[in-house]
Amino acid sequence: MPPLRILVIDDEPRIRATLALCLEGEGYRVVTAASAGEALDAARDPFDVAFLDLRLGPADGLDLIAPLRESVPGLQIVVVTAYASLDTAVEAIRRGAFDYLPKPFTPAQVRLAAEKAGAQRALVAQVETLQARVAAAAPDTEVETASPAMQRILDVARRVAPTDATVLLRGESGTGKGVLARAIHAWSSRAPRPFVTVHAPALSAELLESELFGHTRGAFTGAVRDNAGRVAQAEGGTLFLDEIGDLPLALQPKVLRFLQDREYERVGDPVTRRADVRLIAATNRDLDAMVAEGRFREDLLYRLRVIELTLPPLRERPEDVGPLAEGMLLSLARKYGRPLEGFTPEAEAALAAYGWPGNVRELQNAVERAAILSPGPRVDADVFPLGAVAPTGAARVGGPFTLAELEESHIRHVVATAATLDEAAGTLGIDRATLWRKRKEYGM
Repeated sequence: MPPLRILVIDDEPRIRATLALCLEGEGYRVVTAASAGEALDAARDPFDVAFLDLRLGPADGLDLIAPLRESVPGLQIVVVTAYASLDTAVEAIRRGAFDYLPKPFTPAQVRLAAEKAGAQRALVAQVETLQARVAAAAPDTEVETASPAMQRILDVARRVAPTDATVLLRGESGTGKGVLARAIHAWSSRAPRPFVTVHAPALSAELLESELFGHTRGAFTGAVRDNAGRVAQAEGGTLFLDEIGDLPLALQPKVLRFLQDREYERVGDPVTRRADVRLIAATNRDLDAMVAEGRFREDLLYRLRVIELTLPPLRERPEDVGPLAEGMLLSLARKYGRPLEGFTPEAEAALAAYGWPGNVRELQNAVERAAILSPGPRVDADVFPLGAVAPTGAARVGGPFTLAELEESHIRHVVATAATLDEAAGTLGIDRATLWRKRKEYGM
C-alpha cells in the first residue's frame, strides 16, 4: 500500500519542521504549509491526513476544516493546539476533525495520531468500495472460468493488476467487463481504496464532465452546491469509465489530459488539481472504426490501450455456462432465503443448448427469475423465461427442424412463461380447447 500523504499546517516554522521530521522518519510523504492560503493551494493535490494548528496567526484553524475536507474527500484531520480544552476538542470534532493533539507533544504521540488517522482513511475507502459494490446491482459472479481463452485473459489481468497501467476492456455488452474491472482493482495494491464507476452513456456531455471532475456552486443552472466529482472520490483507488465509446468528443481531450498528467479542473473552477487514480475503461464499440469516422480521438485510444483485453462472448465459452449458473443460483438462494439445491438435468441441458446473445447478464437475469419462480429445491427448465432457455433439444427457427417440432417448441415456451392457460392460448392465437389437445399431444 502506498505511504500516507500528510499535510502539516502550522504558522510556527519550528513546529512544522518538527512534525515533518517525525512523520518522514516513519516513511510518510509530508508537505508543509504556513497559512490557510498555502494549505488550500497544497490541497489541490490529494492527501490522506492533515495536522492542522488551531491558531494560524490571525486565522482560526477550525474554519479551515470544512474547505479542506471539501477539497480533499476522505481527508482525516488532526487538530494540533497549545490551547487545549474540552470545548475546542468538541468543536473540532463537530466540524469534521478526526482527532485532537495537544501541545507539547512527543514523537510517539505524533506517530500514533498519524497511524490512527491513516487507519481511519483506509476504513473510509473500504466502506466506499463496499457501498459501490452493493449499489452495482445484481448478484456478483466469481471471476473463474474453464475456458482457455478466458483463462489467458485472467492471467494477463492478474499480471497487470499490481501496476498502474491503464486497461481497456472490450467485448459485447454483458460479457462481464465490470466484474473483471473490479477484480483487477481487488488484485492491486489499491484494493483498500475506492473503486468508483462512471457510466458514460447515462449523462449528457455537460453533466458527464461535472460527474467526472466535479463543479463549484453556481457553475451552471442547478449547481446549488460544490461537487468534488468521481475522480476525487476515487483518490488512491480505481476509476472505472464504463462504455467509454460513448464519451462525447468535446470531453475526450480532458480525459486524455487526465490520463497523461493526472491533472484536471472542476467545472467553474480554474484551479488545476491532481489525482492519484488508476483508470480502467470498457466499451462494446469498435473504437478503431470510430477513430476512422472522426468520432473518437486516436491519441486517446492509444493512451487507453496500454493493456487491452477482449472478453469473449458466452456462446464462445459454453463450458462456463453451467458453473456460472450454479454460482449465481447459490448466491440468489441466500439472497431470497430459498432452499435451492441446483438444476435438474433437463435444465442443465437447456442452459447448455441456448446461445445467450445477452451473455453473462442475460444468464444472470434468467437464473434470478428461475430462482424466484422455482416451486421446488431443484430448478427445472420450464421456469426459464421465453426466449432465454429452450427445453432440451428444443427446435429453433432456421435450424434443421420440422414445422411440427417448431410448433411444439413454441407452445412449450409460451405455456412455461404465461401466467394462465388463457393467456397462453391468447398469445398462440388458438382457443383453450385446442391448447388442451396440443398439451396432451406433447405430454405436457
